[in-house]
Amino acid sequence: MKKTTIAPIAGIGAALFLLSACGAEAGGEGNTATESTSSNEKQSITVYSAGPEGLAEDIKTAFEEETGIQVDMFQGTTGKILSRLEAESNNPVADVVVLASVPSMEGLKSEGMLQPYEAKNGELMNQEWSDSDHYYYGYSASALGVAYNTNQVDNPPGEWTDFSDPEWANRVTMPDPTSSGSAVDFLYGLTSTEADGWEWIEGWIDNGLLVAGANKESLDAVITGDKDVVVSAVDYMAYKAKASGEPIEIYYPESGTVISPRAAGVLGDATNVSGAQAYIDFLLSDKAQQLVADAYLLPGNEEIALSDRAALSEIPVLPVTWEGAEEKQIDTLNEFTSKLQQ
Repeated sequence: MKKTTIAPIAGIGAALFLLSACGAEAGGEGNTATESTSSNEKQSITVYSAGPEGLAEDIKTAFEEETGIQVDMFQGTTGKILSRLEAESNNPVADVVVLASVPSMEGLKSEGMLQPYEAKNGELMNQEWSDSDHYYYGYSASALGVAYNTNQVDNPPGEWTDFSDPEWANRVTMPDPTSSGSAVDFLYGLTSTEADGWEWIEGWIDNGLLVAGANKESLDAVITGDKDVVVSAVDYMAYKAKASGEPIEIYYPESGTVISPRAAGVLGDATNVSGAQAYIDFLLSDKAQQLVADAYLLPGNEEIALSDRAALSEIPVLPVTWEGAEEKQIDTLNEFTSKLQQ
């Protein structure tokens, strides 16, 4: 008999779940907007950003100081940003969009909502995270690993399959993919690259996997000792918690894990195209890439120095194909939800 625990969720369609989930991994992201005080559009741009909030604000400030261009920023989850873009389709506002979901950026591209731009330093970005036609650039990413409470776990297991063992019964949690876009990325990546991926996940479910809350909530459950381990843990959150003195460590199973990129692009209806392009250029600059690294994320430019976190070259990575993943992720979310309810 399965002993899965899942937080109650509203009975809405899987597509809406996916939209609302994507980008939620930023943790602490709010919905903030700053009204422009400039009447000269050439001196301001509007950016819709899926955070993380602290990093987004740091990049905004640094860009304004370097260029003199004011940034009016709305921050929210990827789903809320996509909903806002749709609501404003007859009266576009934003110049730049920054999402925590490459599949969602692919969706915007396919709908003709982005315009191509060959950005400065674009060739230095991870090409697997970026669009080959220059519609968007993966400027940062998180790796999804296994975070555990060091006060309660001495010898964490080495592989994903180990969490099906009786030793780990009722000790493991993961973010709810209806609230976490990175958890959707994780499920899609694991099941699309590993022939036995769904069997592994079913084993976790049978072993009492707790699925509740977004990334921060699942990590907090391990920090407080309610659970011992979180799978599909957003690594930059774990590194930040560890740096703050929490009893947390994170690692990546040797068989490989999923990298969840964040991407930015110029919107097709941008009113200040040159300002939007300048913002993309800045995101890819060494200065902004260092801000990314300082926030414990993986920079798009692998040459940027990192401290107190694993480099991309040190992380075993599953060969996930993101092109065309948006619709497939909806199927993945449906499958996972169905298995939880069995």
